[in-house]
Amino acid sequence: MITAAMVKELRERTSAGMMDCKKALGETNGDMDKAIEFLREKGLASAAKKAGRIAAEGLVESYIHGGGRIGVLVEVNCETDFVAKNDDFRQLCKDIAMQIAASKPEFINREEISAEVIEKEKEIIRAQALNEGKPEKVVDKMVEGRIEKYYKEVCLLEQAFIKDPDLTVLDLINENISKIGENISVRRFVRFQVAEGLEKKSNDLAAEVAALTKC
Repeated sequence: MITAAMVKELRERTSAGMMDCKKALGETNGDMDKAIEFLREKGLASAAKKAGRIAAEGLVESYIHGGGRIGVLVEVNCETDFVAKNDDFRQLCKDIAMQIAASKPEFINREEISAEVIEKEKEIIRAQALNEGKPEKVVDKMVEGRIEKYYKEVCLLEQAFIKDPDLTVLDLINENISKIGENISVRRFVRFQVAEGLEKKSNDLAAEVAALTKC
């Protein structure tokens, strides 16, 4: 039986995508060493070797949605200008921009989130769990579980890819690293939505009618 712990260990040892690790373990009947060899033969374990290489080229990709109501700019880096012009790399950049538009990430990865933000989120989750009547002894486990869910919601690299929910965005990037042969990283992004954060005036029809009758 292939367990989540086995998939996690293989992923940590190879940096290959989650689904690739699961498939490799399935193909090798759970043999960790053979699974690593399987991934290397497929070129899917190469992302880890390339992760430390400097990626100082790339593209700033834009995406506009909803007739101009949502706009995204994202900088995706690679190692060479040659790859920056590669069709696969350009498609990856477009996919990432669309992901940001659709899924509204707040951070690239969990390392960007300050300890203060995490502690505040844990306080909120703990209060919610206690208000739901959960026993104190299980609240801590619930908090950790919900924090992991929080990471998957707000961190771009941990979000399920909109075109294939079986993959995370990190899985998608790692697949392209293996395919293209260069380190690839998301450096920064910004997402705009018309009127986001503005308090909209609500029309109180009854108040307007009452005001007119006084004239």
